[in-house]
Amino acid sequence: MFKKIAIFAAVLLMSVGFTSCNLDYFPDDELNADLLLSDEAGAEYIMDGCYATLKDEVEFLGYASGNTYVRHYTQLAEFPGDNISLAGKTTDPLYDAMAYMMTDGLKNVGTMWWLAYKVIYMSNTVIESAKEGESSKKDQLIGEAYYMRALMHLHMVTMYAKQYTFGRDNAGVPLRITTASDVTTRASVGEVYDQIVKDLRKAGELMTPTSARGNKGYPSHDAAIALLTRVHLYMEDYDAVLADYAEVLNGAAPTSKLDPNIGTYFANAKTSVETLFCIAHEVTDDKAQSSAGSMYNGDGGGWGEIYPSNPLLYLYERYPEDKRYADLIAPQYNDLQSGYFILIPDPATPDNASGRQNLKYPAVPVGEVTFQGATAVAEKFTFNAEGKSYEVKKKVVNGEYFEYYVEFGGETLQVRVTKPMFDRYNYYRYYVKKLGYQDGSPTLCSPVMQRWGEVILNAAEAYAKKGQDDEALKLVNIIRTRAGIPAEGLFAADKMHGYTSVLDVVLDERRLELAFEGHRPIDVYRNKQQMDRRYPGAQPWGVVNYDYDHILYPIPYSEWSVSGIAQNPGY
Repeated sequence: MFKKIAIFAAVLLMSVGFTSCNLDYFPDDELNADLLLSDEAGAEYIMDGCYATLKDEVEFLGYASGNTYVRHYTQLAEFPGDNISLAGKTTDPLYDAMAYMMTDGLKNVGTMWWLAYKVIYMSNTVIESAKEGESSKKDQLIGEAYYMRALMHLHMVTMYAKQYTFGRDNAGVPLRITTASDVTTRASVGEVYDQIVKDLRKAGELMTPTSARGNKGYPSHDAAIALLTRVHLYMEDYDAVLADYAEVLNGAAPTSKLDPNIGTYFANAKTSVETLFCIAHEVTDDKAQSSAGSMYNGDGGGWGEIYPSNPLLYLYERYPEDKRYADLIAPQYNDLQSGYFILIPDPATPDNASGRQNLKYPAVPVGEVTFQGATAVAEKFTFNAEGKSYEVKKKVVNGEYFEYYVEFGGETLQVRVTKPMFDRYNYYRYYVKKLGYQDGSPTLCSPVMQRWGEVILNAAEAYAKKGQDDEALKLVNIIRTRAGIPAEGLFAADKMHGYTSVLDVVLDERRLELAFEGHRPIDVYRNKQQMDRRYPGAQPWGVVNYDYDHILYPIPYSEWSVSGIAQNPGY
């Protein structure tokens, strides 16, 4: 896909100032939009150029390898959250995002901003020059342009501005709805969101349910309407979320929109019924160590330096048959060793304030050992540390699932007992398979920007916030059933598994279902919750409050130094 655009897109991108970092573009007068779009093929080439721009490597500030929009977006959207643990500090600028140590000169922060506005400019070219109503195909292409303009503005406003829940009048990002803009200012958050809603509505009108072209790497009518469920959820317009949900569902059963096997879904995202829009990659697009998923997975030459966090693993391990855990998270066992090991979060003490590594000790089972997922199961284990014997005790929670805990270092700590595992600097390797294994390659995938699993959970959250708890739990159960969780693990008003709030149920289910897809930081902060990162990993140990300035990414130096727009607070 997107091969025929090569020469055309190269000329187009030069014409829109592709070597410029600011937003004020000056197209070449000799290659104007009217000429480019004199026929239907021109609009098609430009839109295909948009999709190529999201995945192709580009040079920015002398940095090219792995410098793609999709790699930076999947990392910058997820890494400030509490689903991930970094196994040792890295020189990659992704560390700065993970550590809330961003600066306005970071290459990933600047590249993502730059390329998003390139796509917006290209989309505006199609919107301004292609005429509606001449053919269903041209209307589809114009609809794709409105969709891409909305999606890029949404990415920008959620990452470089405060969440909508903090107020409509806060500084947003530059709003580009014309190629003729000669002044750059920051629109308000509310103005940006209002335009996103308008663009998605227009996209939904132009793209009919039957006019989509090709695989899920192209936007569609359903993708536009479904994205409104996310936008209205962020805007706290819950009636609109449910209206959007009903519209895009169009009378179908929610289960019919889900891939039957979540364990193989991501490797087949381009063609799955569940995908609404992905950044489609071909075999020739495999960037190996520079791919979007290489930090999560060491298989096939990836870096494999970022693992699921302890809190996320504990949440999955309540039901080890959960396919989102059993099929998509791979513990790296060391088969050359035998026995069992107890993994303990290094306790926080006055001499070890960070408390951020795992400690490992040989564990001796008391009773027969079985396995649930990666966890060895016995009634009790013992281990010795510094000449003292400790007991690892099994605790049954709510009569349903168990946890192991130990009194250690003056604290009661939840722990894990496992077969011997490979580690990196005492961080035990759990590879994540969500961003790989397309066409058999561990480092190739088509990263999903929208899918039905999220849409269903958007509706569930809207129901929960409207107090319609039964409806919210029904949708959560659809997601859990597809994941393979047994009937005893489903929810009902009289079976809350220890939760006191249906909203907390929904938010935890979002965490389980959408992990590593770029939703968790936004979900935590827009709900005005704290991000608790007190678990093993090289990321800073502590709790991040929802009003912390560095939740927002800085406006890149290459932008504000040219256009003069205001920088975000704290930078």
